[in-house]
Amino acid sequence: MPQRYPPNKIRNQKYNILTFLPLVLFNQFRLFLNLYFLIMALTQTIPAFRIGYLYTYWAPLGFVIFVNMVREALDDFRRFVRDREVNSRMYQKLTETGQLVNIPSSEIQVSDLIVVEKDQRVPADMVFLRTTEKNGSCFIRTDQLDGETDWKLRLAVPTCQSLNSDQDLFDIDAYVFAEEPQKKIHGFIGQFTEMNDGVETKYGLGIENTLWANTVVASGRALGVVIYTGRETRSVMNTSHPVSKIGLLDEEVNNQTKILFALTVILAITMLALKGFDGPWWRYFIRYVLLFSSIIPLSLRVNLDMGKIVYSFMIMRDKEILGTVVRSTTIPEELGRISYLLTDKTGTLTQNEMIFKKLHLGTVSFGSDTNDEISSHLHTAYSNIDQGQDVSATTSQRKSAVRRTVVSKIFEAVKAVALCHNVTPVYDDDDSDPDSPEADREDNVTYQASSPDEVALVTWTESVGLTLVRRDLNTMALRTPTGSEELYTILQIFPFTSETKRMGIIVKEERTGQIIFFLKGADTVMNSMVQYNDWLDEECGNMAREGLRTLVVAKKHMTEEQYANFEGRYNQAKLAIVDRATQVNAVIESLERDMELLCLTGVEDKLQQDVRPTLEMIRNAGIKIWMLTGDKLETATCIAKSSKLVSRGQDIHIFKTVLEREQAHLELNSFRRKNDSSLIIMGDSLDVCLQYYEHEFMELAIQCPAVVVCRCSPTQKAEIVKLIKTHTGKRTCAIGDGGNDVSMIQAANAGVGLVGKEGKQASLAADFSLTQFRYLGRLLMVHGRNSYKSSASLSHFVMHRGLIISVMQVIFSSLFYFSSVALYQGVLTVGYVTAYTMFPVFLLVLDHDVTPETAMRYPELYKELLKGRELSYKMFFVWLLISIYQGGIIMYGALMLFEGEFLHIVAISYTSLVITELLMVALTIRTWHWLMLIAEFISVSVYIGSMFIFKSYFDPVFIVTWDFWWKVMVITLVSCVPLYILKFLRKRFSPPSYDKLRE
Repeated sequence: MPQRYPPNKIRNQKYNILTFLPLVLFNQFRLFLNLYFLIMALTQTIPAFRIGYLYTYWAPLGFVIFVNMVREALDDFRRFVRDREVNSRMYQKLTETGQLVNIPSSEIQVSDLIVVEKDQRVPADMVFLRTTEKNGSCFIRTDQLDGETDWKLRLAVPTCQSLNSDQDLFDIDAYVFAEEPQKKIHGFIGQFTEMNDGVETKYGLGIENTLWANTVVASGRALGVVIYTGRETRSVMNTSHPVSKIGLLDEEVNNQTKILFALTVILAITMLALKGFDGPWWRYFIRYVLLFSSIIPLSLRVNLDMGKIVYSFMIMRDKEILGTVVRSTTIPEELGRISYLLTDKTGTLTQNEMIFKKLHLGTVSFGSDTNDEISSHLHTAYSNIDQGQDVSATTSQRKSAVRRTVVSKIFEAVKAVALCHNVTPVYDDDDSDPDSPEADREDNVTYQASSPDEVALVTWTESVGLTLVRRDLNTMALRTPTGSEELYTILQIFPFTSETKRMGIIVKEERTGQIIFFLKGADTVMNSMVQYNDWLDEECGNMAREGLRTLVVAKKHMTEEQYANFEGRYNQAKLAIVDRATQVNAVIESLERDMELLCLTGVEDKLQQDVRPTLEMIRNAGIKIWMLTGDKLETATCIAKSSKLVSRGQDIHIFKTVLEREQAHLELNSFRRKNDSSLIIMGDSLDVCLQYYEHEFMELAIQCPAVVVCRCSPTQKAEIVKLIKTHTGKRTCAIGDGGNDVSMIQAANAGVGLVGKEGKQASLAADFSLTQFRYLGRLLMVHGRNSYKSSASLSHFVMHRGLIISVMQVIFSSLFYFSSVALYQGVLTVGYVTAYTMFPVFLLVLDHDVTPETAMRYPELYKELLKGRELSYKMFFVWLLISIYQGGIIMYGALMLFEGEFLHIVAISYTSLVITELLMVALTIRTWHWLMLIAEFISVSVYIGSMFIFKSYFDPVFIVTWDFWWKVMVITLVSCVPLYILKFLRKRFSPPSYDKLRE
């Protein structure tokens, strides 16, 4: 019954038509500032409480809400368009009539038979039934699911693959059993059951028989039966739902507005107490609160929100970080407060392009620049073979007792590297005859493998003359440097796993009839399996220091009897129901003893451009870096060293694999004794530690200079981000390029997505999209720093602008019998926060203390921001004192100097107030911009012009007299000059860091 299963639709939207308005309004009025002004605006609808014009309250509030609603609507509409594009992708469905019909991804249902072409993304979780590949297998790319660009081998169900055509699937009586939907992307338990004349034949289905949604078919055409759709697919279950992010600066401003609200209430109570609780005192109390409501300026939200848009525009216009897109304009200031950077590895720090660098034979080492020498030795060896001489004849009988020549050593090593892998050559020339010689088609060959390391090794053997030309499930063919072809029968393959850390293959050489077991793996496990030697440990260490990924290669000859005995035991173990994996591994391990060490290989994973200097800059800025990767421990360790994530000479503590509480306790105690060590831990071990010792583990981990978590699932990445936020209270930034990084990116305070080779899923889900990792340095050091500092200055000024007029109102009401009458009415109130001061104050967003080059050269400047001093309570109270001082000087000065009409008090005090505000902006600016000069000039001009227009507020005769202007000048100078002097003294005797650099 298809209706029992969820629809196969991708949905990343936050809202729908019904929830948009209530959710957006809830998020807006969740902020104290907006809620406060909503209540203030509502009180103005009651005539008894009205103290001004309605538009002075409703217009600014409506503007703020409208701007935010438009922004949220645009962001969500973009998500809707992207989702619709994915959901409307067309796929071919096989019907019972044998026809292929096109259906959109959103209409795919469980039990549908879907055809996925090469390079097409899989639309739902499927069991792999058939393929056009003759060997019954295909490769898939899983980079958008688990972050690994290694190609994974998938096997079609044998019964289905053996059918003559796809149509024959409807002629068999069979069904698929699949486990309940799970989050685990590396495991699956299922059964394929076929009925023949009432007899059931069952085949076990594992991860190798699946095609998960969001993976890409890399070879051939695949046909599968859909088992999970929509929210039950592995990719969706490992993706968190997008949430609305509120920046730390917004939270700090919100907290400070609560203090201002408390101050408003205290002032209202104080005024009421002085006036007396006679009559309708509660009405007077509300009117006092309304009268002092300018202490909390609504224009603060308007200015901050407009500032965010300007910062976003400046980021996208920066020519040094071309292609950068700001997808979330609500949190640019977060980039200036990052304490932890969590980064993916594959495709983020590395290009995932492997290059063979070194071959070590124990007595001699060959680099990539000595390939000619290796080619020469190989040619000599195979020439001898063609002449009937067996180069390796002595090795199996006399073993290491005979000192072999360099020629025979190279021959054995390169042959082992060319055979011990899971690589398949694919020829792209579809128009040519498939039976034509491979030599004629070698220009079009591509290698498919489950690991880029293996491709690099096989590509290297090709470059030195030993080429893999053909491979299927049972045979492998190599072309030798002399042009002849050597055929090998594949008897057994033991694939690489994170537990075994090695890969083996048993082949039979058709030319000699010899059966050889080749094994390659990490030095940590291979050390105990190879014969005694005195060079392996040292050379592994040397290569690791160079940042190379090392593999130890060994072999063992087997007789027919030995292999037959092994095969019997191996097949018996594979039929076991209890502890199957343990029994199979025990049989394989019986072979892995006393093996002949052949060589040590070193492969380099190319780093992204300027990764090392970027990570060093970020580290110097006081940001701790965690690398979260789905890759193997050895690979992650190599990249951590080569990228300088772990600095040279720094100790590394590799957390041992723990499975239970006691082991975790012992390992944590061991880790606690390591001071200032970088930590490398497996995802499974991390889960155990967090289950039993979450607080203890996080307490130790957050003190590490660097942390690497390998074999990390997408869900784990997001959990780690949340844990850091919970246990430190610091701001986090996550950067990645794959679909598996989306949850981590969305969980972080600031999510950065890279436009990767394999799609834009991370980029589209992120708050900020970059084209290169190195751009992250400028994004944080320059734009993050400037955004935070500018918004902090802007916040101080807008609060100062509201506080100073409120102080004047308090003084006015106190002196005039505690009347609840506004000092400045209507146009003056609105004009003060808009036309007269808005533009100069807002243009503080363009101010910066140092040049971008200086900010990049001295990342230590960023470290100062992490202390949060720019918007601290100390700075808040400093500006509060400044406002009280200036408000008092202006109001008392106007009262002392005015003569004649009360109208003159308003003219003198208001003019002094406006000019003081404009001078304070000039006092604060550190780098003048031409727009700032124009804004100051226009503001003064508009104010002077309006003085002659609004004659009900200004006396046209009085304002043109010298008497008016000298009084304004005296009051303004007394309110501003002391602050200029204090600023000069501070700059002279205790200059901030940026001032020292400017000098």
